[in-house]
Amino acid sequence: MTTQTPPRTRVVIVDDHPMVAEGIEAILETYEDLQVVGRLSNGRELIEQVEALNPDVILLDLNMPEINGLSATEMVLEKRPDTRILVLSMHDSPEYISSAMNHGARGYILKDVPTEEIRLAIDAVMRGETYLCTGATASITPDTADGREPLTSREQTVLLQLASGKSNKEVAAALDISVRTVETHRKNIKRKLGISSTAGLTRYAMEHGVLQGTGVSF
Repeated sequence: MTTQTPPRTRVVIVDDHPMVAEGIEAILETYEDLQVVGRLSNGRELIEQVEALNPDVILLDLNMPEINGLSATEMVLEKRPDTRILVLSMHDSPEYISSAMNHGARGYILKDVPTEEIRLAIDAVMRGETYLCTGATASITPDTADGREPLTSREQTVLLQLASGKSNKEVAAALDISVRTVETHRKNIKRKLGISSTAGLTRYAMEHGVLQGTGVSF
């Protein structure tokens, strides 16, 4: 009687630095139970190909052109809510880590971790757990530590769009929602953050790492 080999875990790597992506792929391909089914360079490619690639786990950089990692995470999970997304980033700020997890990422790994830790993270999220590497665990703080009500993942996405200089109408078009919905989100964001102006929202986004990797500069 032959023993059936369990299916391999399907992994997609999304990073706009080819050497990083190729290095991770080479490491993962040494494990017989893992299969890298795609290596992409930005969030737009991921959104376009995710259903065809059918990944179990996505290793996703946050700092990418076209569609950044936060927006890509939200859009992927709308299409495939069971997909496990592991953020792989160089940024260890608490706000950045919290934002990624609030958008639905199952784990956060800093790019300077030992390569074996990527495998540990994949195993953890495949078991239904969340995974924060040691550096991320040390950095992260609860969203409500300062007494403020936390932003929802959608509010964080709207904040990113507004802080990038888009009008309510442009945000509505980008997120496929109504202008009135954008206005409601904008009002709630300002209330929660205690900010009264668009300039204040932009300043908050800059100070808390929201705009990192988006290509926006001031």
